[in-house]
Amino acid sequence: MKKFTTTIFAFLMVVMSSLNAQKVQDGINFLYEERNESAKAVFEKLLAVNPNNIEATYWLGQSFIAMSNVPAARQLYEKALTASANAPLLIVGMGHVELLENKTSEARQRFEAALTMTRGRKGDDPDILNAVGRANVDAKAGDLAYAISKLEAATQRDSKNPDIFLNLGNAYRKARPGENGGLAYTNYKKALEVDPDFAIAYYRIAKLFETQQNWELYVENLNHTVTKDPGFGPAYYDLYYYYLLKVDPSTGKIDFAKADEYAKKFIANTDPDVQNDYLRAQTLWAQKNYNEAINIAKGIISKAGDKTYPRTYKLLAYCFVDNGDTLQAKNYIDQYFAKESPEKVIPMDYLLKANIYSGSGASPEVVAKTFVEAVNVDTVLQSKLDLLKKAAALFKGKKQYIQEAQMEQMIVDLKPNPSLFDMFNVGLSYYLAGKYDTSRKLYLKIEEKYPDEVYGYEMAWNNSRIIDSTKKDSICVPDAIKLFEFSQKDTAKYKKQYMSSAGFLATYYANDAKDAEKALDYINKMLVMDPTNANLNDAKVQLENSLKKQPANQKSSNGSNTTSSQSAAKGNHE
Repeated sequence: MKKFTTTIFAFLMVVMSSLNAQKVQDGINFLYEERNESAKAVFEKLLAVNPNNIEATYWLGQSFIAMSNVPAARQLYEKALTASANAPLLIVGMGHVELLENKTSEARQRFEAALTMTRGRKGDDPDILNAVGRANVDAKAGDLAYAISKLEAATQRDSKNPDIFLNLGNAYRKARPGENGGLAYTNYKKALEVDPDFAIAYYRIAKLFETQQNWELYVENLNHTVTKDPGFGPAYYDLYYYYLLKVDPSTGKIDFAKADEYAKKFIANTDPDVQNDYLRAQTLWAQKNYNEAINIAKGIISKAGDKTYPRTYKLLAYCFVDNGDTLQAKNYIDQYFAKESPEKVIPMDYLLKANIYSGSGASPEVVAKTFVEAVNVDTVLQSKLDLLKKAAALFKGKKQYIQEAQMEQMIVDLKPNPSLFDMFNVGLSYYLAGKYDTSRKLYLKIEEKYPDEVYGYEMAWNNSRIIDSTKKDSICVPDAIKLFEFSQKDTAKYKKQYMSSAGFLATYYANDAKDAEKALDYINKMLVMDPTNANLNDAKVQLENSLKKQPANQKSSNGSNTTSSQSAAKGNHE
């Protein structure tokens, strides 16, 4: 009878343990779904039944961390460690908190202590390895190489836990964004091999394809996510954005009804929150119903107060700037930047800020600085270049050519092989800004790099005509001669440059250098191109008469030109 009772007791313990594990897993699933309040409630109920439940305590702390309430997580783990000082999982939890507090040395000591305590003949405990890896992936101060090594070790110890492969995929993805996508994908797929219904692995794969802008596979994996877990709110959230931003090529319109369908599904499968109204406000903004969107967004702030997500302030900034009220827009974009954590600010946020500041009277220097900040936070070269092109166009439209030149120069500096057009734009911006010396130096570089193109020669001379307007012979005449010589390569193609440079040189030699012979030489060269030009023929006659009147010993010397030769060359160049 005693043996039978013991057997029944053991069986009941196994059943109770299984039920308890399932309940813990329910809370973990809520964390996967980003339903942090629901997860917190599950773990709190478990601890109400058994205050010494170490696993539930650890995961409750993870819930606090997910809710960005690190002090609450610290308080929980500290209290729990007072009662269970040798609980490795709680030690790892405290190490996680210390990483979030940038106490990296203390955290590492915690992790190593927990691993040492659970190390057996076959190696480290896979659950502790997994928790250590998760902590280092989650925290900004975490050591990703250390995380990868521990998670790889965990897969060797337990190849049946999909959460380990999930965390390892996350570690690879975070270690080298854009480079380790293949390794991340491999581990997410391994998680699905272990558990084909592991919805979050599909979601992580979808996010990989999002960064690659492979929208077909992105949507396919989001749909797999909600098929495996119809309560997976983040996937509905992403599908909402996909359809909110997607223009149907057949109609040229956005399917707002489809977007709204997914917004409703997200709201139905996430923790109740007044801030979910944000999606309604955003859809109204996209439909250009700015006033309605503003009313809803202000209502969120009124109800949520200091807990309002920064995105609401950004949405209000968009609404007001699109509604033509840049002063109100500036108020809200400033609040957004003050409240949002720097790592969550994206390049387009800076673009919005720059446009608002530009429209509200901020100095061009301040606006340019904002664009530079946007480029610095962007990680994709083409995105940086697109942003700078928009910035250059903005400054050009406002005739703020110094700042336009700054943006154009950044394009040249970023491109591995900047084109002639890229370099030309920088010089042109400086030319329009009145920075002629800077502009000329840039065009002289173009002459060197592109000796078979006219642009460097022509613009260098255009600048030197202004710089050397009085003396003319120091840089202007040499630049004109170079342009004239270049234009002789194809006088039909470069007729304009040929005639304008020759006309300038004819005038210079007639009026400034007092050399009628050289002036006549350029007039004759122009007549080859335009033999019936009455003005040129008159100038030729006047210069020839002037030379006839000169003594023979002065005809070939500089400074022999007369008043009649001076007037003859005037007005004969473009």
